Amino acid sequence: MKALLLVLCLVCPHASWADEWSRFRGPNGTGVSTDTGFPVEFGPDENLLWKAPVRPGKSSPVLTKHRVFVTAFDDGKLFTQCFDRASGKLLWERSEDRARTTVLHKLNEPAAPTPVTDGENVYVFFAELGLLSYDPAGKLRWKVALGPFSNSMGVSSSPILNGDSLVLQVDQEENPYVAAFASRNGEILWKTERLARSGWATPVLHRPAGAKPYLLTVSSGKLAGYDLQNGARVPHSEELSPAIVASPALAGDTIYAFGYGFETPSPFAGPLKRFDKDGDGKLTPEEYGVEPLLIHIGKYEGDRDGTVTSEEWEAAFRKISTPSRLQAFRLEPDAKSKAVRARELWRYEKNFVGVIPSPLLYDGTLYVIRNGGILTSFDAESGEVAKMGRVDGAVDPYSSSPVAAEGRLYVASEEGKVAVLKAGREWEVLKVNDLGEPVFATPALSQGVIYVRTAAALYAFGKPTR
Repeated sequence: MKALLLVLCLVCPHASWADEWSRFRGPNGTGVSTDTGFPVEFGPDENLLWKAPVRPGKSSPVLTKHRVFVTAFDDGKLFTQCFDRASGKLLWERSEDRARTTVLHKLNEPAAPTPVTDGENVYVFFAELGLLSYDPAGKLRWKVALGPFSNSMGVSSSPILNGDSLVLQVDQEENPYVAAFASRNGEILWKTERLARSGWATPVLHRPAGAKPYLLTVSSGKLAGYDLQNGARVPHSEELSPAIVASPALAGDTIYAFGYGFETPSPFAGPLKRFDKDGDGKLTPEEYGVEPLLIHIGKYEGDRDGTVTSEEWEAAFRKISTPSRLQAFRLEPDAKSKAVRARELWRYEKNFVGVIPSPLLYDGTLYVIRNGGILTSFDAESGEVAKMGRVDGAVDPYSSSPVAAEGRLYVASEEGKVAVLKAGREWEVLKVNDLGEPVFATPALSQGVIYVRTAAALYAFGKPTR
């Protein structure tokens, strides 16, 4: 028996953390934990294991066997914080100066991307600095400067790990790319130019049967894959929504992508009324200031002189003049060319309000939560809407992505209400737990404990052992 355990340790050096919540949305970005024992009712006075003050940030917590990591932005500095998983004690924090200051969308910020861990070391990405790695004691292992980036809403894709490489998707208006870095020292292994422009999703790994795994990405109108060894494009591309914030959901050889567009363009009269101080019918950088959408149009549409005209405004909206889409694709290898092709299975189109949370696939049902607490369940195979309704008690805006375990969904609103629902096509609200603090981060689920990051604190909720 000892010999067998030794073999297992040698073959699977990360077996103790492989199923942990080590990246954004947990195992391969699924948002699903197979663990049990999670509480339904919890809050500051119920089933609270510990609460720790945390610096401001929107990144989600990630876990190792003994630690919890988050990033933060405070007092003009970029922070990485490490907490003891059992007690919530702050073990260490490290800060870096910003290499530059960028204008971001109000729902994005310098500490929005989520860290990733290999079970010991942690890897973080700051759009205003680059990639960094710290060891378990908080010693800086390496730092790679990246940017500046040409994304007026801010780059917010989170890094992921594939074996000994760290992969980062960078979607921006000029020179978008995806790149792999050696996890041991940050050395760049490969870098491939992308065809997509704007995007904010985090990629996943596709592991087809009988074929080598590859990176799968979604972005502005594009579904794309990349060979993980050299970055070569896996030649498939399908028409997605023109703008994608939500990360994809992947199960087997089926991927679900959720993005937004506008059937009815927003009239230019709105921003003119707000910002046109001299009444000349156009907007200059001095007039619109730090408004990200106008910065984007001024820099990357029309003549790119910074001034926004009605023609440039309308042209920008024509590019995204399509309904928001939820789409399912089957990824199929071509026997002749050995390429992977994406065949659309179904699509659901509607003018969605709120498209930041990623879709969740759980036990054959696909879930999408939108602003106003509107939760829709779909049959994952057919795309048929099973139920659409509001999460009573949590009719709020949503940025956090839903997660699932033990036959239940956990959905956190921006107002700090964490709804627990019975999973299924005809989902039901079991309990709404009000934390009284804003929540933008996605909860982590592991070993019966729910880790929730609010604007001011990091919570661990679970059933106390007696």
